[in-house]
Amino acid sequence: MSAQVPLPGPPRIEVIGVTGIPEVMPGVRLGEVIARASADQGSLLQDGDILVVTQKVVSKSEGRLVSLSDVEPSAFARRLAAESGRDPRLIEVVLRESRSIVRMDPRRGVLITETRHGFVCANAGVDSSNVPGQDVVTLLPEDPDLSARIIREQVRDTSTGRDVAVVISDTFGRAWREGHVNFAIGVAGMEPIKDYRGALDAQGAELTVTRIAVADELAATAELAMGKAIGVPAAIVRGYAYSQADGGYAALLRDRSQDLFR
Repeated sequence: MSAQVPLPGPPRIEVIGVTGIPEVMPGVRLGEVIARASADQGSLLQDGDILVVTQKVVSKSEGRLVSLSDVEPSAFARRLAAESGRDPRLIEVVLRESRSIVRMDPRRGVLITETRHGFVCANAGVDSSNVPGQDVVTLLPEDPDLSARIIREQVRDTSTGRDVAVVISDTFGRAWREGHVNFAIGVAGMEPIKDYRGALDAQGAELTVTRIAVADELAATAELAMGKAIGVPAAIVRGYAYSQADGGYAALLRDRSQDLFR
């Protein structure tokens, strides 16, 4: 199956939020749930669709939940908490999920870390929003690419049998700019970067640098239909002609040797 070919005419991409997904519990086959919900709302999945799924429901389905009541903070976590006024148990979980601390400002409660995956983000992706129960936080999936592959396989195994690409998204802040944007933290079934190097621009000049992080752009686009507080944890992006590949988030990470800001 080749990637979906846009209809003739002006370029057009459609984003469809998937509603009706119940509270996700550990062990749920998320791909099946999303495929069923999309069918129930009249948005049957098609070959070549990109399914964007929020990290939160992926983590819930995989049981990546921690009760802070079970966490004993270290002396370092207690010291940071004392300076910032934050919960030392939460800081301890962040430290456990981090490979290194990139920047911190305890007075403002800012802790930017590099996760074990290689993501640079606030609090190692540990989050307490949209989680039922008190003092419970979610962690990032252990292997987000594997999570995306499993969802993709589950969709293919449903009665629809559709072949879709999957992007797992999470919300990160950005250097140099205000506001948060959804980024891809897991990818399956598509090339996460579109490489224009060697192509000619409209004036016939050869492009030598441009590589577009299309998986990130798809994650950000899908967020417009999902929002942060409307109970829509997945969206279908239709009409984008992606390049099929095994994919993987690693292509989106800048090597530390090329990072001018660390």
